[in-house]
Amino acid sequence: MVKEAIDFEIRVRYAETDQMGVAYYANYLVWFEVGRAEFCREKGFIYADLEKMGYRLAVTDVKCHYRNSARYDDCVIVRTRLKELNKRMISFEYHILRKDQEELIAEGETRHICLDSTNKPKSLPEAFLAQLAG
Repeated sequence: MVKEAIDFEIRVRYAETDQMGVAYYANYLVWFEVGRAEFCREKGFIYADLEKMGYRLAVTDVKCHYRNSARYDDCVIVRTRLKELNKRMISFEYHILRKDQEELIAEGETRHICLDSTNKPKSLPEAFLAQLAG
């Protein structure tokens, strides 16, 4: 189901690096989240609106493969694609690229299950599914 990608640019901040000036590995998961939120926004919905309707998207799986290092002050592109979508599960695919060369820095994916406010599995609203798939 991989469709078009949404790109979002981030500059690596000093606070995101270790003593060697290299982006700390956990920040890549934060960048995945930023990419996911921007992907949804581009598709016409804001995650907070979904929560107001009583839905939650809980992460069930995360994969991240590190290929190169992002460093302080690098501009990186978070490229996000929808990988899979069904009534209760959504998967996203990510590529973190160095902007000036489009060199692959990291790649990964996240999988999410839809829950209600009591943390029980729930089907996503049809309108939301249509927006993401469109």
